[in-house]
Amino acid sequence: MKANVRPVLYSKLPNNGTTIFSVMSKLAADYNAINLSQGFPNFEASPALISLVEYYMRKGFNQYAPMIGVHSLREAIAQKTFELYGVQYHPELEITITSGATEALFAAISAIVRPDDEVIVFEPAYDSYAPAIELNGGIPIYVSLTPPHYTIDWEDVKGKISPRTKLIIINTPHNPAGSILGPNDLNELANIVKDTHIFLLGDEVYEHIVFDGEKHHSLISHTILQERSFVCGSFGKTFHVTGWKVGYCLAPADLTVEFRKIHQFLTFCTITPVQFAIADFLKTPDNYLSVSAFYEQKRDVFLKCIKGSNFSYVPSKGSYFQNLSYSNITKENDYDLAVKLTKEIGVASIPVSVFYHRKTDYKTLRFCFAKDDDTLKRAGERLAKLK
Repeated sequence: MKANVRPVLYSKLPNNGTTIFSVMSKLAADYNAINLSQGFPNFEASPALISLVEYYMRKGFNQYAPMIGVHSLREAIAQKTFELYGVQYHPELEITITSGATEALFAAISAIVRPDDEVIVFEPAYDSYAPAIELNGGIPIYVSLTPPHYTIDWEDVKGKISPRTKLIIINTPHNPAGSILGPNDLNELANIVKDTHIFLLGDEVYEHIVFDGEKHHSLISHTILQERSFVCGSFGKTFHVTGWKVGYCLAPADLTVEFRKIHQFLTFCTITPVQFAIADFLKTPDNYLSVSAFYEQKRDVFLKCIKGSNFSYVPSKGSYFQNLSYSNITKENDYDLAVKLTKEIGVASIPVSVFYHRKTDYKTLRFCFAKDDDTLKRAGERLAKLK
């Protein structure tokens, strides 16, 4: 009798394991540490928003939403986008609600990238970009940014463009760098792509978290860029509800057609009562316009606590992350130090080297300041004692 032959599953992502966010959050839980690693708030969302969700649940809006999203939410996004950037997106043809911005990013990459296409990725980079590119047969081409300012050398970008370049991924405000792009950056990018067939993917989930009087400069605010861009946003980041996983994608109608072909077979639709609730919540612009000031105050609380310490830093310009250089404290690699600090002083962070494809170590840790003030003060006091 022949032995049973068991199939062997060969990994499509052989170089990927459990994400650093899961690793550090588990370590924080195991050692009862203050978790400034994974990017989620530890405070509640607006009671008014919670009440709206309950209202729509009790009114019976609990079945499948339309694949492209609830109409009132798409209309609210169109209105918000026009008021902020002066660009009109058609709610039916150019706006799609997704189950989180990560799904939107994956759907856009899947719609664009084919085997052997090259995709420009700026690193340090959010860890979902490269796997999505590789799963679609594409090749990530990395442009490395360096601390403390993480500015883009556009001549370097030009040198990475080839006949196979299909897509450039732009993240602003940037995670984990805390940097933002300005008008000159958009003009440089436009000059690079204007006579090409290159698409753009804008990861702009922190668009409402920009500090020190700066402005968010979206890809859609530049005509040459807008017409070839998929731009992804996140209500989880803006309204402190990351667990709801509600995002969206703005794209011209012809690009949206292809985006939705992928989206419908990923999640099909997103939680219905939450969509209705967010649509209502957006009717009061201060609900999102006030977020920058809210998080700027938290950034400042955290930095005040480590002022005079041996850490060095450039204050974050956007997102709810702050990078700290520890090169004046120790020469340990950042991964080992992040683990050590979690275990020994009870503060969890993310080693920034994990966001580089070659694990480049600039002796920098990323801390999330989307926490209540007491948590930030306790964490800051512990970090300030490091010598």
